[in-house]
Amino acid sequence: MKSGKPSYTLVVFATFFALCVVILGAWTRLEDAGLGCPDWPGCYGFFSVPDTAEEIAQAEAAFPHAPFEADKAWPEVIHRYFAGTLGFLIICINVIAWRNRHLPGQPFKLPLFLLVLVIAQGLFGMWTVTLKLWPQVVTAHLLGGFTTLSLLWLLGLRLNNRPWQQPSVPVRQWTNLRPLAMLALVLLICQIFLGGWTSSNYAALACPDLPTCHGQWLPAMDFGRGFDITQDIGPNYLGGQMEGDARTAIHMAHRIGALLVTLVIGTLVFKLYKNAGSAEMRGLTHILLALLIIQVSLGISNIAFSLPLWVAVAHNAGGALLLLTLVTLNYRLKKVSTF
Repeated sequence: MKSGKPSYTLVVFATFFALCVVILGAWTRLEDAGLGCPDWPGCYGFFSVPDTAEEIAQAEAAFPHAPFEADKAWPEVIHRYFAGTLGFLIICINVIAWRNRHLPGQPFKLPLFLLVLVIAQGLFGMWTVTLKLWPQVVTAHLLGGFTTLSLLWLLGLRLNNRPWQQPSVPVRQWTNLRPLAMLALVLLICQIFLGGWTSSNYAALACPDLPTCHGQWLPAMDFGRGFDITQDIGPNYLGGQMEGDARTAIHMAHRIGALLVTLVIGTLVFKLYKNAGSAEMRGLTHILLALLIIQVSLGISNIAFSLPLWVAVAHNAGGALLLLTLVTLNYRLKKVSTF
C-alpha cells in the first residue's frame, strides 16, 4: 500500500512549512517588527531589505515617518517570503487535488478552502501593516495562521493511506471520549484567541507576578475596554493603546483560560490512560501530556522571567503543536466510531 494519496508528501511538507510560518509570525510580532516594513508587499519600496547606504537613504526619504531599522525589517521580510511560499505550496496542492478529484477518497473541498483561507491571510497580512497593527487584524491574522496549519494537518491525516491500529478495548469506551476531546479542542482554540489578543494588545506583562497580579488575587480590571473589539482604528498600535486596567483584564482572562484548558486536557489525558487501547493511542496520549506540561511551564516562565523572546516564541510553537495533537486525537476518535 502506498504511504498516501496524491499530494500526501507535499501536504506533510506544507504543514511543516506552515508551522515555520506560525513561529516566524510570533517572532516578528514579539520582536515588535510588525511594522519593520511600513509598506506592503515591498519593504521601503524594495523587494528585500535595503542594505546599501544609497538604498537606505532612498527608503528614509520615501518614508520619513518610519525610520529604517534593519533588525526590524528583516523578521518582517523573512516572514512575508515564507508566507508567500506557503501560498504557492497550497496552490500546488489544489492543482493536484483537481487532477485527482475523481479518485476515491481524494479530498477536494478542503484544499479549495485552504486556498481561500491563504488568500484571506495575505489580505490580513497587508492590513496588519496598513492599519498599523490594529489588534483586531493582528489577532485575526494569528488565528488564520493556526487555522491554516491545523487544516493542512487534517488534510494530511485524510490523505494518509497507512492503516491505523484500532484500540483493543470496546469501541464505546473511546467514542464516549469524543465530547471531552472536542471540548478540549474548542477551549484550546479560544485560549489561542486569548493569547493572540494578549499579545496584540501588549498585555503579556500586565501582571508581573504569580499567582497573584500586582500582589492581589482580584486586581482592578476593565473587561469592557479590554475586550472592546469595536474600537476605532488608531494611528499606530505599536506598543498598544489600552490603559493598565484593560490590559490586566486581558491578561487575567488568558490566565483563567489557561487553568480551564489545563483542567480539561488533564482530565482527558487521565481518561485516555484509564482506557488504554492501542500502542498508537497510548503514544498520542503521552505526547498530549508532555506538550501540556511544557506549555504550562513556558507560560509560567514568560511571567517569571519577563517575557524572554525565545520562551515567548516557544510558547506559540507549543500552542500550535498542542492544537495539532488535539486535531489528531479528535480525528482518530471519529474514525474509531466508524468501525
